[in-house]
Amino acid sequence: MTDTPQRTRPLRVLAAMSGGVDSAVAAARAAEAGHDVTGVHLALSANPQSFRTGARGCCTIEDSRDARRAADVIGIPFYVWDLADRFREDVVEDFVAEYEAGRTPNPCLRCNEKIKFAALLDKALALGFDAVCTGHYAKIVTLPDGSRELHRASDMAKDQSYVLGVLDERQLAHALFPLGDTLTTKDEIRAEAERRGLAVAKKPDSHDICFIADGDTQGFLAKRLGKAEGDIVDESGTKVGTHEGAYGFTIGQRKGLRIGHPAADGKPRYVLDISPVDNTVTVGPAAALDVTGLTAIRPRWCGTAPAGPGVYTAQLRAHGGETEVRAEPVGGELHVTFTEPVRGVAPGQAIVLYDDTRVVGSATIASTVRRQPVTSTS
Repeated sequence: MTDTPQRTRPLRVLAAMSGGVDSAVAAARAAEAGHDVTGVHLALSANPQSFRTGARGCCTIEDSRDARRAADVIGIPFYVWDLADRFREDVVEDFVAEYEAGRTPNPCLRCNEKIKFAALLDKALALGFDAVCTGHYAKIVTLPDGSRELHRASDMAKDQSYVLGVLDERQLAHALFPLGDTLTTKDEIRAEAERRGLAVAKKPDSHDICFIADGDTQGFLAKRLGKAEGDIVDESGTKVGTHEGAYGFTIGQRKGLRIGHPAADGKPRYVLDISPVDNTVTVGPAAALDVTGLTAIRPRWCGTAPAGPGVYTAQLRAHGGETEVRAEPVGGELHVTFTEPVRGVAPGQAIVLYDDTRVVGSATIASTVRRQPVTSTS
């Protein structure tokens, strides 16, 4: 098996350059490997000043300038492409709608699916490029028959395969991840950037959600959806507090509940259920968060879909660990049973299945099965 970047012929590569150190080093490595590389920065806001300033986001004016300077040092052409409308529709509006419906979305995963490997890749192919290159830490392995598999990065501490689990076989065929086989620390990546003369070598990593300028997700949603006072109830349906919008909560949340009095047993309470229909949030003990199974929708397979049930490991959050599951595609759904109960599983999240290091596919969680059902009838 060979890693994707090792090709028998140079490729025309479009390198997505966010303005950060990872994408800059990835573009530099692709160029050094002999590929014909063009850099592109995605303008994702019609008003970039509304996005996070400084170096904490990935879509600011400063980021665009940093990406251009990196391309100049590497010696590759550079362009800025305006994908603000697509980003607003496919990522921002989806994010708001999911929270309004009581679900917990992952905007970075949606951006990879809809923007970087749909809108960007489609445009790249139409212009005659062979592949899109990004700074993600994941690995593509080419099999003897020419088919490709998506695998975890060689360094599990930096692995980002979870947010790439939405890529299908066609998209994998046109993707390059030059950092995926790097067994180095982030400090060594920064040192490499410095050796290459890239000014982004010491730039902080991006964090939080790029389109929420101040990092206040609840405030952002309140502006979009308006405040809507509702009840916080316990498992019996007894009112224990109020809130200003059910969209401000996620399953498993403990902090910020503003419940006036402690539970009868004196233990912390967690968000167990969010009902957007009657704007009610149900809270209860940690044990009530135990999930034994789930149903997920819109499965996307990184290759051929499984023909029947199988045993896999699953990841439920971008920075979460693995858990063993039994999963089976049924119609347009994925039915999953956990070997051991897990907590904090929320509709709207993605579940990504793995066979050892290989990414099998992903799906969006629609409903869960609790070991201890929520009994509130609010």
